[in-house]
Parts: sequence; structure tokens; C-alpha cells
Amino acid sequence: MKTAVEELSPTRVKLTVEVPFKELEPSLQAAYKKVAQQVRVPGFRPGKVPARIIEQRFGRAVVLEETLNDALPKLYGQAVDETDVFPVSQPEIEVTKLEDGEQVEFTAEVDVRPAFDVPDYAGLEVVVGASEVSDEDIDTQLNALRQRFATLTGVERQAQNGDYVVMDLRAEIDGRNLDEQQAADVSYEVGAGSVLQGLDDALQGMAADEEKTFRTTLVGGENAGEEADVIINVKSVKEKVLPELDDEFAQLASEFDTLDELKDGLRGQIRRNKLIEQVMESREKALDALLEKIDIPLPESALTAEIDARKHNLEHEIAESGLSREAYFRLHQTTEEDRFAEYEQNAAKALKVGFVLDKIVKAEEIGVSEQELTDFVVRRAMQVGVAPNTLAQHLADNNQLPLAMVEIVREKAKTIVGDAASVKDEAGNAVDLKAIYAELNPEQEQVGAEQAEGEPEQPAES
Repeated sequence: MKTAVEELSPTRVKLTVEVPFKELEPSLQAAYKKVAQQVRVPGFRPGKVPARIIEQRFGRAVVLEETLNDALPKLYGQAVDETDVFPVSQPEIEVTKLEDGEQVEFTAEVDVRPAFDVPDYAGLEVVVGASEVSDEDIDTQLNALRQRFATLTGVERQAQNGDYVVMDLRAEIDGRNLDEQQAADVSYEVGAGSVLQGLDDALQGMAADEEKTFRTTLVGGENAGEEADVIINVKSVKEKVLPELDDEFAQLASEFDTLDELKDGLRGQIRRNKLIEQVMESREKALDALLEKIDIPLPESALTAEIDARKHNLEHEIAESGLSREAYFRLHQTTEEDRFAEYEQNAAKALKVGFVLDKIVKAEEIGVSEQELTDFVVRRAMQVGVAPNTLAQHLADNNQLPLAMVEIVREKAKTIVGDAASVKDEAGNAVDLKAIYAELNPEQEQVGAEQAEGEPEQPAES
């Protein structure tokens, strides 16, 4: 087999493949067997029709067509392996010459990964957030803890932002009650930002046993998008009461005995979180700085596929939410146009990132150990809330282990880029990533190559 490569554009090539007919022999014999199973000839059992009878009754062309259907994908794959191209789309294959018994020639046009060089990434200058812990940081964490342990107390007054109300709701269109637009004993925080426009404004100033009607656009159900009257009946109003900041609260909300001990514990946790953020930010910003130094043309088909995948996921999310499109985007404080523009930008960056990291993986000869794959599966299983063995089996059954390995080596490549950068914090202080690794994982004797290849251990929540 002989293959020639013609560059049609920086992201598309045409392979011209010449194949001696004798190399099609296995596919030719398979074609005879397949056709024999499909045809019915008097005097012969299915699958037992001789080749000469098949050709006499149905013609040689039928067999040749089946032969090419079987052979061309394999020959195309072989041609790709023998050439320095990396396809990113399905090929457009055309048979240009068929000399029965002599030779077959076909062409395959396909989008490919563009050729480019990765510049030196040592010393890329990046700026990350500071790691110092302020009193304000601790106060923010303490307030979040107090919110978690807050209690609701009934009040005899009108509702205001931050209060919780228990209410019944129903909707009417032209005086006709909508059965599916009814809900009883709904607990809701006033001012939380309901997708039902006008609800927060209507609740402001309402007290227990009061009823109010407001007009709005329905966001779900059969009448989504229609104007309706929504009737609210408030049953109770409760205010959120935060616990006092004292030793008793510290014992309730943590393993510490005193408030001072809790503050010290939070200080250590916040410090750890900020160090992790510095590491992750340095990797992301170093990669961004590297991308700015490279001009990479993107294959149109790959970009379109990346965008379409995001749009497909969006449609699924909207359908699962039960909301109208308008309500969905209002809930997420965006518009469909802005979301699509974001997809185009993010898809283009994702492709560039993949191309660059894959180059680094190859240049640095990065691999995946069995332990690294196991650790990846365990982390991902924790994220999605399934047993590691269940996820591992799912990945194996769906042939997704290669994708998992790609994700691992790309993350290791990103780590190499981040570790090679010159990192400073916002105050201009140098950030020593190796020192951070040692502080985050003091039990490790070797923090160099091993820690540089993976994410720092995530802190536990208190």
C-alpha cells in the first residue's frame, strides 16, 4: 500500500491511497460469505452458495461493493498510522480507481490537528492571589457557619428580605384555575430570587393570613410562557436567628471547645485553601500565557462538534429543569445569545488547550501509572457520588478508560507548565510552588516530580 498526503489547508488534508488488489483478499472472501448469507438460490442452503454462482446470478459488482465497504475503513486507518496526520473528524472517502484483480485507489479528505510548535514555557510570568489570611476572611467563614446553624422563629410582623414565609400558591388564567399550577405549604426565603417574576415584590410587606394577587408569566407546565394571575396566601412569617459567637457555638459547629480555637482552626483551613488556589491559579494562568504565544488554526468540524456538544447539554438541562427557556436563562442571569457566544469562546479555547497539552505530553513522554488511574477513578467517583468499582466498571464497559487517561496526562502536562512559571502574588511577592507542595503534604518525603504531576490534596470541610 502506498499513501500520499496533500495539505488542503492548515487543518485539512487529502490522503491518496493505492492498494494492490491482493491486499483486499481477506475482505473479498468475507464479502462472498456475507452475500451468500443474504441471497437465496434454489438448490443451495443459505451461506453455502459458491462464489461463481453468486457472480453469475448477482454480478461481480455486488461482491466488490461489499469488499470495499469492509476494506476501506481498515485501509484508511492503516494509511493514517503510516503518515504523520492526526484526524479530528470522520473522513470523506471516495474510490477513484478500481481495477478488478489489479489495484484499488481511493482518496480520504479529513480535518486534522494543525501543525505548530510549543514555545519554551519556562519562566512564564503569572500573578496569583495572596495567601495571607485576614480577619475579614475568618469573619466570612464564621458568618457562613452561623448561617448553617441558624434557627427560624415566628414573628408577628410583615415579611421583609431574609425572612422565610410558608405560603400556598395557585394560578389562574381569565378566572380559570390551573390545577398543575398549585402548591401548598411552600417554604420560601423572601428576596432569594424566584424564577417566578414578581413573587419577591409581592411578598414584601405581607403578614400571616394575608392574601395577594400579582400578574406574571408562568415558567413551567403546559401554560409556560402565558400571562396568569398568581394568588399568594401567606400562612406564617419567620425570621432567621443566628447563634451567638461564643464557646458554646464553637462546640456546636465544630470539634473545637472554644471560639478562639475555632478561629485558629478556620485560619489554618483558609490558609490551606488559599495555597491550593495559588497552585491551581498558577497552572491555569501559565497555560493561558502559553496559549497567547501560539497561533493555532482550528479545524472547523472539530470546533462545530465541540459547540454542538455544549448546546446539546444545554437543551438537556433546560428540559430537566421543567422551566421555559426564558425562565431558565433568567434564573441563570444570562441570555441564550450570551450563552451561545460563551460556548463558542470556550469551545475554541478547549480545543487549543487540548492540542497544546497533547504536544507537551508527547514531548515530555508523560504516561499514566496504574495507581494514578486508580486515584483518578476514586476522586471522580466521590465527585459523582458512586462507588469507585461501579465507576471503574462503567468506564471499562463504555470504552472510556482511554479518555480518562488522556485527562490524567493532560493535567500532568498542565502541572509541568505551571511549575515552570515565574509566579508572584498580587503584592509582588515570589510564590514558591515547591514550598507550597511541602506545606500541603508534609508527610511526603519527595514533593518534586510526584507532587508536580498531580493536584494538591483537597482540604476537608469542617
